[in-house]
Amino acid sequence: MSNITSIVRSIRNIMRKDEGVDGDAQRISQMVWMLFMKIFADKEEEWKLSRKTYKSPLPEKLKWQNWAADEDGLTGDELITFINDELFPILKTIEPTDTDQSVIVKSVFNDTYNYMKKGTLFRQVINEINKIDFSSKNKDRHVFNDIYESILKELQSAGSSGEYYTPRAVTQFMVDMIDPQIGETVLDPACGTGGFLTCTLDNLSKKDGFDQGSLVTQNSIRGIEKKPLPHLLCTTNLILHGIEKPAIIKGNLLTTPYDNWKNSNQVNLVLSNPPFGGQEEDGIEKNFPEEFRTRETADLFLALIIKILKKNGRASVVLPDGSLFGKGIKVRIKEELLTKCNLHTIVRLPNGVFNPYTGIKTNLLFFEKGTSTKETWYYEMPYPEGIKNFSKSKPIDIRHFDDIKKWWNDRKENKYAWKISLDEIKERDFNLDIKNPYFPEAEKVYTTEELLVKIDISFQKSATLLAEIKKALI
Repeated sequence: MSNITSIVRSIRNIMRKDEGVDGDAQRISQMVWMLFMKIFADKEEEWKLSRKTYKSPLPEKLKWQNWAADEDGLTGDELITFINDELFPILKTIEPTDTDQSVIVKSVFNDTYNYMKKGTLFRQVINEINKIDFSSKNKDRHVFNDIYESILKELQSAGSSGEYYTPRAVTQFMVDMIDPQIGETVLDPACGTGGFLTCTLDNLSKKDGFDQGSLVTQNSIRGIEKKPLPHLLCTTNLILHGIEKPAIIKGNLLTTPYDNWKNSNQVNLVLSNPPFGGQEEDGIEKNFPEEFRTRETADLFLALIIKILKKNGRASVVLPDGSLFGKGIKVRIKEELLTKCNLHTIVRLPNGVFNPYTGIKTNLLFFEKGTSTKETWYYEMPYPEGIKNFSKSKPIDIRHFDDIKKWWNDRKENKYAWKISLDEIKERDFNLDIKNPYFPEAEKVYTTEELLVKIDISFQKSATLLAEIKKALI
């Protein structure tokens, strides 16, 4: 890890000297497309050996080994001219052939740009990247994981880019509890950098009979992401996890008409942390039935996830408190969820899990389609001993979920766990924001940050109610 960290740090320092790279987002994007080219070159060498009929989608001149591998190769103005006038124009317009790799290359470069202007600095970055071996013969098979984690930490502190990141411990817990099986189709409809998908592959790889290269595995992983940077990161990470097919579509799933989802394109599993707190563009809600029409992103995704699941399909979804207590259209979506699915578990996460980029309280919803809900279990996850709030320096860890995992298959009420019947939920007008009955509010001691979050949630509730009153008056 230390060697990889020093290489990434060196690349960062070189790029900061280049006048064309403006800020973290551009620097990360620049680094990732260059890493993709090196990774693609290393994987192509393997594909040539394993598949005698393999045909590269890249013209010879554009292959990494023919312009970047020699540390004394192209540099200066000649290198920048080649990148801007040959490499990018050709890769952006490459015709997808009958090979999966051509589709992947086209999707990666469609919305990718070269920001660097100084060829000598560009050459220095190339030479740093060439120190990394991404091939399978490298004993450190998880070398990209170290780079990936380093990039994700930077994304966390790069403003809105943090929305791409779900803490690894949360992702792993959700996947562990859903327990994907070989042959089940897995979709993340807002996949970001692909954490849920790669974690699913890691989980499957431990099962008997798993074959990374089989068509069953290759066809089981699916994701959609509308932003170029996370799409690029996700595609690169999946290639290194053995997915050679174009598994990630660049786009916004909410633009697909709701009624287009038939049995043939539904999936067995959905794992997702859909964007919340945002508003979709005008008109996108018209893709949904009238009773679900809203521009609140998280609500639209929840309605869509229910529709996307096959019968007996399973889902685990991250949702904010607002989705639990909201009125109006939120109530109709929750009623749909409880009618069409068994919402068997809600894990209420403590404050700070998604720090540093949001303090909004979040929940993990676990449900199965095909039978309606009779009762819902709640588990309010406490802070681990010695931690008063999660932060960048003290992030949530998979070990912090150990008690919930022990409870999961032998459920009993305790000071953190309780259940509520569907009749009680209906009496509450489908308000799922249910407080822990064993730990009354009055007994809790709050930090200043927790109090600020509670005030913020109260403002959210007030704003929601006010909007409904205004709508009713109009």
